[in-house]
Amino acid sequence: MNTHKKIIDKQKAFFATNRTKSYEWRIDQLDRMSLMLKDNIDAFYAAVASDFKTALPEFVLEANAPIHVIEFTKLQLKDWMKAEERPLPRFLSESGHKGHVFREPYGATLVIGPFNAPVISLLLPAIAALSAGNTVVLKPHEAAAATSALLEKLIPQYFEQEAVALVTGGKEEVESLLKLAFDFIFFTGSPKVGKVIMRAAAENLTPVILELGGQNPAIVDETANIADAAKKLVWGATAWGGQWCTSPGYVYIHESKAEEFIDEAKKALLSLYGPDPQKNSDFSKIINPAEVDRLLSLIDPLKVIAGGNADRENNYIAPTLIYPADWSDKIMQEEIFGPVLPIIPYRNIGDVVSCIEKAPKPLAAYIFSRNQALVDHLLSTLSFGGGAVNQANVHLFIVTMPFGGVGQSGIGNYYGKQGFDSLTHAKSVLVSPADESIEHLFAPYTPEKAHELNKWFEY
Repeated sequence: MNTHKKIIDKQKAFFATNRTKSYEWRIDQLDRMSLMLKDNIDAFYAAVASDFKTALPEFVLEANAPIHVIEFTKLQLKDWMKAEERPLPRFLSESGHKGHVFREPYGATLVIGPFNAPVISLLLPAIAALSAGNTVVLKPHEAAAATSALLEKLIPQYFEQEAVALVTGGKEEVESLLKLAFDFIFFTGSPKVGKVIMRAAAENLTPVILELGGQNPAIVDETANIADAAKKLVWGATAWGGQWCTSPGYVYIHESKAEEFIDEAKKALLSLYGPDPQKNSDFSKIINPAEVDRLLSLIDPLKVIAGGNADRENNYIAPTLIYPADWSDKIMQEEIFGPVLPIIPYRNIGDVVSCIEKAPKPLAAYIFSRNQALVDHLLSTLSFGGGAVNQANVHLFIVTMPFGGVGQSGIGNYYGKQGFDSLTHAKSVLVSPADESIEHLFAPYTPEKAHELNKWFEY
């Protein structure tokens, strides 16, 4: 027997009681999660820092962001739960009909989190699921061992298992969970594993959200503030040790500004992390030695213009700049997921767009320019999950803006109302007066009745 079946059976039985659909139950679950985080905030800081995020704002954000998202969600939840009235064909409205859309929870939801945001990317989907009236099974990433162990200890203290449960372990545990008939699956991770999740979900026709990743482009044109762009992109590529799904994967810089950009990028590295980043806690570690080896295998030493050194035993690889990079380089063949930033000079923006469009659609893209016509052109031409103009990475901090990928970088999105809607089924209901009949639907049919079918499209 599947060892995890008892958990999902318990959650499905509880969901069938309809208790999760009440506003009070949802608020109670959100309050429990907030209390868990607040009561143990220092323990969460220590766990995340122990796993790899040594930079102060990074481990503080991990524990505090869910608390603030909970407060935002609670303020909005009553409005989100209200049935929405929709416009109807004129003849229906005039005869007293009403059209409503109800948001209905799916049921038992599996949330599989990544190592790189071990609290945020596990609990934010859970907040969306609980606010929507679903039960949740959490599966933290085994590589974030300290955070996973802390959650394993705390979840049973603050939640009933029929509402929120947690399963730890590695590949075998995930495979076991995927054999069960969950009502919704939310996965954050790589496209490779995302395909495995989607195949498993297909067995039960289970809806999914897949938050994946890819090589995220940044474009810096000749009109940009070069110093500003360099600092923001270097920070974006190296924060979280570069292990951030929205990190810029490479920079296209106009050839006339390439040398200036490189100089400013080197200055930014020094100002951010000093002469020895390994001794600076503001620069976070790589998650494990195997990832250090993978990153080193991608780097061409002949193109390293800053950094490039590593200490695998201490999970360290220096923040690194690569120039001149091109699409034949090994480092351009996959998502880097480390503090390495390839820089590609360009002459013609059309060539840049063509190259980006040939690659899988990225999770993020960044445009640095003062040329509004160019910005508008790139935003309307390039397909990507989300991004920013004259900023990097931080669009995903904004809870009112949907976050998610497109194509190989993901399916579906969440955050705020979008997350609530994604974790609920839109149930449309037409309400008719009890004594109102639509006669043209019924035989015997005539040309006049057939003509009246046009009324269904007149608003």
